[in-house]
Amino acid sequence: MIYRQTLAAPVVCAGVGLHSGERVRLVMQPASAGSGIVFIRSDITDRDNRVEARADAVTGVRLGTTIANGDGVSVATVEHLMAALAGVGVDDAIVDIDGPELPVMDGSSAPFVELIHKVGLVAHAAPRRAIQVLKPVMVETEGRRAGFLPALKPMIEVDIAFEHQAVGRQSCVFDVTPDIFANDIAGARTFGFQKDYDALLAAGLARGGSMDNAVVLDETGVVNPEGLRYDDEFVRHKALDALGDLYLAGAPILGRYSASRPGHAINNAAVRALLEDTSAWKMVTMRGGTTHDIALAQS
Repeated sequence: MIYRQTLAAPVVCAGVGLHSGERVRLVMQPASAGSGIVFIRSDITDRDNRVEARADAVTGVRLGTTIANGDGVSVATVEHLMAALAGVGVDDAIVDIDGPELPVMDGSSAPFVELIHKVGLVAHAAPRRAIQVLKPVMVETEGRRAGFLPALKPMIEVDIAFEHQAVGRQSCVFDVTPDIFANDIAGARTFGFQKDYDALLAAGLARGGSMDNAVVLDETGVVNPEGLRYDDEFVRHKALDALGDLYLAGAPILGRYSASRPGHAINNAAVRALLEDTSAWKMVTMRGGTTHDIALAQS
């Protein structure tokens, strides 16, 4: 049987928010079995400061995923950390932050994965449960299409198309396992176009953005002097974002997520559509020696 996991010890990091530009301190802590992923805004003390990582808690999807609780306390840009937790296999954790937005770090999930690997994981005496997709569930909006297909393991397939010579059409397919995620996906950074920067600033976004935490593109190519980490880093980052958004389902999804030109809005719409159609999925217990070798048993 595969068991739920949490961190073996607390781990701390700090940085600036990609959009707010505010400095924030983040502490990831172990949590009891069944807790799920819970954010705590330690800078807020006059109302409920706990925000559960759930798809129905999503309140913003513009250039990042924001979640909030019923008292209006929100946490922005959760997707890179959520992807790290999903990719490594953390089921239960408390994430304490003292600001409104998670630190962007280097624009990828790799720093969070490194922090988790630093302290390691421990297993609870509780089985890991997952959402098994039973039939196709698709959503479509504004030329974007995404959805879930039945499969016996978590898989993500995305494709993108940008009218820029450095990007063009790219596709990425990967099985969600700790090794594949850490080696092939986690290091892919967020990206943006230099021509859009002034408009983003005017909209109150990207105030913390720089070439230290994003791949920047001008009219001819990549501006960052170090270049790309992968030839197809752009689509790999979109796949990373998708994994983070999908983990807001509250459990791993055993199925193939397929998305064309995905963004946070359609990722969240697809998860909500799946969860709302109770005939399209069932909860199962994950069995097997490791998450690389999954057999399913309904319970």
